[in-house]
Amino acid sequence: MYRKIIEESKTKMEKARDFYQQDMLALRAGRANPQILDKIVVDYYGSPTPLKQMGNINAPEPRMLVISLWDIKAIPLVEKAIQKSDLGLNPSNDGKVIRLAVPELNEERRRELSKVVKKSAEDAKVAVRNTRRDAMEHFKKMKKDSLITEDDQRKAEDELQKLTDAKIKEIDKIAADKEKEIMSV
Repeated sequence: MYRKIIEESKTKMEKARDFYQQDMLALRAGRANPQILDKIVVDYYGSPTPLKQMGNINAPEPRMLVISLWDIKAIPLVEKAIQKSDLGLNPSNDGKVIRLAVPELNEERRRELSKVVKKSAEDAKVAVRNTRRDAMEHFKKMKKDSLITEDDQRKAEDELQKLTDAKIKEIDKIAADKEKEIMSV
């Protein structure tokens, strides 16, 4: 009976980890990565359209992104959306493609990004812990209502704690890898 709660908790914890991982992929670390443009939305003929649905985004060089749009009339709209974003990139175009030069990160910006990584990791870990807390309350309620025995409750709580520890360890690894990537020159 408590298995269902553990499975639901596992799913929620994995979603928190996956969301954090996607967030870290979109964080610019000085290297050209097409995923840094994932959050950019262009006002395309009156409807907000994600940039990645408007064309191909490639990284032909370590510090260069090239956006090939399917509709070249949308180039000015895409340039405007990129300039409005908080990425700090200046687009240039030749009439057919948009080029984005990704500048080298300075030491101060690396430290700021490192703090962002740590804060986001902590938020993800809080989400995992909140899931654990909710499940623990379910177990206590089930014990109180005599749906499970005390041994089952203890076993469920132990299993849930191991799951929580594993997910937090995964989040820490993602954070450490991203921080290493940011701080490497």
